[in-house]
Amino acid sequence: MAETTPNHTQTVFGWAAKDSSGKITPFVFKRRENGVDDVTIKILYCGMCHTDLHYIKNDWGITMYPVVPGHEITGIITEVGSNVSNFKVGDRVGVGCLAASCLKCEFCKDSQENYCDQLQFTYNGIFWDGSITYGGYSQMLVADKRYVVHIPDSLPLDKAAPLLCAGITVFSPMKQHNMLQPGKKLGVVGLGGLGHIAVKFGKAFGLHVTVISTSPSKETEAKMRLGADDFLVSTDPKQMQACARSLDFIIDTVSAKHSLGPLLELLKIRGALALVGAPDKPVELPSFPLIFGKRTVSGSIIGGMKETQEMMDVCGKYNITSEIELVTPDHINEALDRLARNDVRYRFVIDIAPKTNL
Repeated sequence: MAETTPNHTQTVFGWAAKDSSGKITPFVFKRRENGVDDVTIKILYCGMCHTDLHYIKNDWGITMYPVVPGHEITGIITEVGSNVSNFKVGDRVGVGCLAASCLKCEFCKDSQENYCDQLQFTYNGIFWDGSITYGGYSQMLVADKRYVVHIPDSLPLDKAAPLLCAGITVFSPMKQHNMLQPGKKLGVVGLGGLGHIAVKFGKAFGLHVTVISTSPSKETEAKMRLGADDFLVSTDPKQMQACARSLDFIIDTVSAKHSLGPLLELLKIRGALALVGAPDKPVELPSFPLIFGKRTVSGSIIGGMKETQEMMDVCGKYNITSEIELVTPDHINEALDRLARNDVRYRFVIDIAPKTNL
């Protein structure tokens, strides 16, 4: 493992955390030359995911400093390799969490690269050549064609960026559990970067959507801004009891420790709950709501590349984008501080090239 190889000849300007203080500072580094299977992307926008916070502060004990975060990347292709036929210079594209996988296992062959046990991420990963991967808090990226998706012309690149992580994270389990059925009733737990997009998917497909939150103050924005049909305060036992056995599906996006028991009671018999948040402590899972309701709980993480392109095309068809707040690179640290306090509606996106009009 090394930061670079002799093939890393392109000097790139970016922003990195150098230690567990998590402070982001300017950072000049090298990217590999554009290979035969690669595309080079001028990065225009990069979303700021809560995962970035964990990596820059080494919360999980696996950070390789310096770390250049960012896995919600959109931009324009400036160069393509000789083996690349599905992309051309000038294409609007995106890169999410995936940088490499083994390409040979059952999951890679089934377009489920996100479950490959040799998966490497867009940043803080080890690429095929042994180099450390650097993410989208930078001005340029070289990516293998297999891990790049087209962004529909109808979607603005800034508001499309978070779809590459937050969007696919909720779309994949909704599709897997056949949640996208008109007339069905969907509960969305947590109204943040993931939750607000889950609400939009639900409404686009004609579901009755109920937002479930600990914050009563979010009811107005859930209904008026995002189009939710109902709102439940999860800390109000009377509200929760009144809605028992009323939902077909639940997407739980909460990243803090909580009990799944009260949520499971909201599900109809044989209802399904998909867990996509990542609490740092185990969630509580009482058995009675499961066995007396024949309910299921599952987990899911992002999606494969085929599914990610499908998700992006669906977003183009229904005009689904993330609600964002644009920040310039000199305000990254301020945005990260606010993100840690959940003070954003609903996703920060870095305007990497603020002078461009693309």
